[in-house]
Amino acid sequence: MKLSEIKKYLANAEAVNFKLQDGSFVPEHFHVTEVGVVTKNFIDCGGKVRRENTANFQLWDADDYEHRLKPKKLLDIIALSEKVLGMEDSEIEVEYQQGTIGKYGLDFDGKDFVLVAKQTACLASDACGIPEPKQKQKLNLINLTPNDAPSCTPGGGCC
Repeated sequence: MKLSEIKKYLANAEAVNFKLQDGSFVPEHFHVTEVGVVTKNFIDCGGKVRRENTANFQLWDADDYEHRLKPKKLLDIIALSEKVLGMEDSEIEVEYQQGTIGKYGLDFDGKDFVLVAKQTACLASDACGIPEPKQKQKLNLINLTPNDAPSCTPGGGCC
């Protein structure tokens, strides 16, 4: 989700709730302790120099059980970050601690913001020697003669 999208959702939201993909919720007394810009400069395994900017939100829950972040307050924090930090319409990454700090993407299910697990990937698979995935074959068609497998035709993908 990009920054412009969360602002659109917050403009009409009654509450700010974050939940994990397993359906559990970040405690409703959470704080957004940081809104910032994270710039990552790196070289991928193929030798290409890359630069990524993300809008970073850090969620934290404390013993402040009466705290409830309102949509307007989060919009104000975002507006200040845009003004002071020059924050662009970047993808949002959310930091939230469960045992250790996790980094999540952000989605919206129509009511709540959903913390989406992020995955690593090779950005230069064409340059680092990762073989193409092999095409799956049905085991019952392996080692059959053409007489045994009349449905197997040239170019049919079963041979």
